[in-house]
Amino acid sequence: MGSVPVTVGDAVQKQQAEAASLQRQVEIKRDTEKMFELTQELKDYLQKTGQSVMSVDAIKKAEQIEKLAKGVKSKMKQSY
Repeated sequence: MGSVPVTVGDAVQKQQAEAASLQRQVEIKRDTEKMFELTQELKDYLQKTGQSVMSVDAIKKAEQIEKLAKGVKSKMKQSY
């Protein structure tokens, strides 16, 4: 008696939402792995060079890490 019948549209929307969520999870995992890789490369570079001036490559890696981190944060908020 008080239950609302599930329509085909609701089922499709639910399926689309689940597919979008799974896609976000895949992207978050991929981006997190890339951040880890870049962070390790940057760490290794900084340990090998005792320079007080950073190379352009090191700065670009740091910017890539920052961009990926913002993307992961945004995707995580969408999932919530």
